[in-house]
Amino acid sequence: MASAQLGGQGWSMAGRSLTALIGGYAAAAGLATLLARLLPVERVEATAWGMILSFLFYAAFGLWAFHEPRLTRVAAVIWGTAVIAGGAALLLGVRP
Repeated sequence: MASAQLGGQGWSMAGRSLTALIGGYAAAAGLATLLARLLPVERVEATAWGMILSFLFYAAFGLWAFHEPRLTRVAAVIWGTAVIAGGAALLLGVRP
């Protein structure tokens, strides 16, 4: 019965997992969009590079989320990256 209740460690792992899965995806998508907007090559090539590198970003965020001992730092960096990259991509607009 004791294993059914989540202690402090269980909630920390749940928060870390959600941050790695959802926040890592949001951050990788934001960075891929921003990269596709800022690369000085053809639009289709920049989009392809952004999508290719998004897999690297997502894997790096996921691995780092479980390596870093402090959950607050993990959440701040991953969610902060997602908000800043997404906001910058929205502010820059569509590539001409």
